[in-house]
Amino acid sequence: MGRRGKIISSFVVAVFAILLVRLFWIQVIDDSYKRAAQNNVLRREVQYPPRGEVYDRNGELLVRSIPSYDLMAIPRDVGPFDTAALARIAGVTTEKLRAELEKASRYSRRRPSLIVKQISLEAKLLFDEGDYPGFYTVYRTMRSYPRKMAGNLLGYIGEVDAATVARDDYYQSGDYRGMSGIERTYEEVLRGEKGLTVSVVDVHGIKKGPYMEGMADVAPIPGTAITTALDGRLQALGEELMGDKVGSIIAIEPSTGEILVMVSSPGYDPDELVGRDRGNNYMELLRNPRHPLFNRGVMSRYPPGSTFKLVNGLIALQEGVVSAYTRYPCHGGYTVGRGVKCHDHRSPVNIRQAVQMSCNSYFCHAFRNILDNPKYGGVKNAFDAWNEYVYSFGFGHSLDSDLAGELEGFVPTRGTYDRIYRGSWNSLTLVSLSIGQGELGCTPLQMANLAATIANRGYYYTPHIVKHIDGRDSIDTRFYEKHYTKVERRYFDMVVDGMYDAVHKDGGTGRMAYVKGLDICGKTGTAQNPHGKDHATFLCFAPKNDPKIAVSVYVEHGGFGGSIAAPIASLIVEEYLTDTISRQWLVDYVKNMKIDYPYYDRQQK
Repeated sequence: MGRRGKIISSFVVAVFAILLVRLFWIQVIDDSYKRAAQNNVLRREVQYPPRGEVYDRNGELLVRSIPSYDLMAIPRDVGPFDTAALARIAGVTTEKLRAELEKASRYSRRRPSLIVKQISLEAKLLFDEGDYPGFYTVYRTMRSYPRKMAGNLLGYIGEVDAATVARDDYYQSGDYRGMSGIERTYEEVLRGEKGLTVSVVDVHGIKKGPYMEGMADVAPIPGTAITTALDGRLQALGEELMGDKVGSIIAIEPSTGEILVMVSSPGYDPDELVGRDRGNNYMELLRNPRHPLFNRGVMSRYPPGSTFKLVNGLIALQEGVVSAYTRYPCHGGYTVGRGVKCHDHRSPVNIRQAVQMSCNSYFCHAFRNILDNPKYGGVKNAFDAWNEYVYSFGFGHSLDSDLAGELEGFVPTRGTYDRIYRGSWNSLTLVSLSIGQGELGCTPLQMANLAATIANRGYYYTPHIVKHIDGRDSIDTRFYEKHYTKVERRYFDMVVDGMYDAVHKDGGTGRMAYVKGLDICGKTGTAQNPHGKDHATFLCFAPKNDPKIAVSVYVEHGGFGGSIAAPIASLIVEEYLTDTISRQWLVDYVKNMKIDYPYYDRQQK
């Protein structure tokens, strides 16, 4: 054999060797072909667990899961069927059913596709009685809300997008996850673990029984139940009182930081974002100019108004620039520069009286004393120190709660005013900050947290909505940590006394919050509003010496804080502390108060 013959022989041997190796690999080592063959006779179906229930602090069910089914199809296996009957069962038009089947065929003729989601148990039973080759149902659950309240707080679930599927291998196309509220924050707790069933099917896609007598199946693990700190009856009262008003009510238990109430108004019935009408309802809510999907409690940035005087008064006391005996005159307001107007009240006043009567002049003097304090060597350094004080009260940063979408609010810094005034500014330039106006922006949660901080005489716990998670000894450790302000405890009593007088003494701006025997301490606020009537706000806590509840109410365009926000807060306090309302006339007064919202109404048009 010549050289050429040897080369050809070697080539042929090499080819056969490669073929033998490949054949050995396919038949012995690689099981992909075996699995492909099995896929022709086996159907793997994901078993979705029910999401965990959500309860209020008293064990009342707020969110539950109810049975639902998705209608699936494998286009290759679909045989002749009664299109009109199946469409009727699924609750869709025949055109919609055919369109979904065509879409599924374009996607894959071999792989299962979702045809109609969330059909009822009754529809599923009717389906089982018919003959629909290639179709089958998958058990799912959907959310139901027995109390139909706290939509923004509880949140809703929705179908995952492609980015979520790519980022988290738990999810597949068509899966659902929490999109807002508690559903989003505690998604990994509530969702549970998916299971799997493997069934033997014939060539028509009809199930013949479990594969390996069910030994290949994996049972789903239901989601974990959560007990919230929310008081359901108190939440319902808050939503009733707010009615068609725009604003927020937040109540906190000072000794724990647990959130008892979180009303964002207007809200929505959470059942509107469940089922096949969810998309249409969502778009309606999205188009509403009053933004019911927007959780004002943690996402709005409001001027705090006169409630912020409490912070400036405490800083002034700590800095030693005022004392319990310091008095300032008020003849219609603060008269330096362009001035700051004030309502009529006796003059001069000390800090306790200034809090009671909400004296603008007193707090303008106190604020300027803070910034003009010679120990800092200049107003800008003093303003930096003021910022640190304000930050310690929980303003200008996220409180790190477990509420989805919580914003930081805004506290201006030295840099803010250097940009606005090109570096040339002084204490008089910033005097509007003394009464909670100017560039300040605070969330209602931060204002409720201020009430809790003063109730505790100088510290707060991180506000949180979850009280207990089944199977766990405790919640996140950050919720047990005390956060201290930079103001010593001994200075808080002067401010607390003024808050008590504001509710209990003649001349107090919060007299409409008075409830006999409850020792409510409060502070009114009227925040300027560029879009119309001033906003009304009020914060309080009770009882004075053993605080059980701290409340903040913010009513957009509500006017004077004492006329609408204070009554609402006092009704929340009374219901919580006494389990009853003694002043039905006040409930009627609040509910019947109509507020015009020209800013939102213009958007509607």
